[in-house]
Amino acid sequence: MTKRELVMRISNETGLIQEDVYSVLQKSLDYIIDSLAKGENVEFRNFGVFEVRVTKQRVGRNPNNPSYVVTIPPRKTVKFKMGRIMKKVITDGEDRPPSTKDDL
Repeated sequence: MTKRELVMRISNETGLIQEDVYSVLQKSLDYIIDSLAKGENVEFRNFGVFEVRVTKQRVGRNPNNPSYVVTIPPRKTVKFKMGRIMKKVITDGEDRPPSTKDDL
């Protein structure tokens, strides 16, 4: 699913204008990126958690020339851990329960 498909789907289901849906979605993504850039975790209850991890420095080798050693510097990566409900739906094939305001 692309961002455009998501905007169209939300717009069709809610009756909101696509431009408004796009603005809210883009602003949400911007805030998520800003939080991750600061090293903060981003948690969506029952959906999952995005967290920043730093990979350690390591040594890499060219498979075509194993004697050539390259030092790979440490870098930040984003890890996603599925939430309880997503895990049940994805791995166990269960139906997704309806969303409630308690999920906030």
